Amino acid sequence: MSTTRFGILTPSSNTTLEPITGEIVRLLPDATAHFSRFRVTEIGLGAGALGQFDEGPILAAAELLAHAKVDVIGWSGTSAGWLGFERDRQLCERIRSHTGIPATTAVLALNELLQIRGARTLALVTPYTQDVQVRIVENYRALGITVVAERHLDIRDNHSFAGVEPQRLRELIDEVAAQRPEAITTFCTNLRAAPLAARVEADTRIPLLDTVSTTVWGMARLARRSPAGITGWGELFQWA
Repeated sequence: MSTTRFGILTPSSNTTLEPITGEIVRLLPDATAHFSRFRVTEIGLGAGALGQFDEGPILAAAELLAHAKVDVIGWSGTSAGWLGFERDRQLCERIRSHTGIPATTAVLALNELLQIRGARTLALVTPYTQDVQVRIVENYRALGITVVAERHLDIRDNHSFAGVEPQRLRELIDEVAAQRPEAITTFCTNLRAAPLAARVEADTRIPLLDTVSTTVWGMARLARRSPAGITGWGELFQWA
């Protein structure tokens, strides 16, 4: 089998997704992870924060991944949560048009997993501010999924998200799990939440869909690689 190269678009101030993605991808035989960054330093609904996700810099970063002849490109970021899911669909089309490489995103993969699960209730854990959180909840409501519990930390600085301790994340996850949603998502790729999935699921019997993990799952599917060999990172990798 030839090597499958996963190309991952990364927010410039993110320090979490690269090491975690690398650990997950290493569980797939003959697969490697490669990264390209574009500027993202804060999360908010102001013009400056929203402008970070304009198409131009993202396509430029995708083109650099194309130089490495990656087989698939994944946007490991959650901006479609507040910008609208259609933004990610359009972005993937533009990446394919621009580079000839198929693309997916953390959020599109998450939504596909929710569809596979048939989930209509969701719990949401993020580091974001209240206004961003409200927008995410509204977008899921429009998709027919009710956020029955949510916790957020009111942080704007993207680099600071990685400083949230896993113990604190586990506390927030346990709080939303009390509402018995059909799935929980840790919705930010700069949170150190993905390694918590197996323990959370054993304790709560609720799947934890971390967005670093959903990106890898989506890329594997798009590259026609079964993710079933990825164990210890949550049950999502066993979902068809």
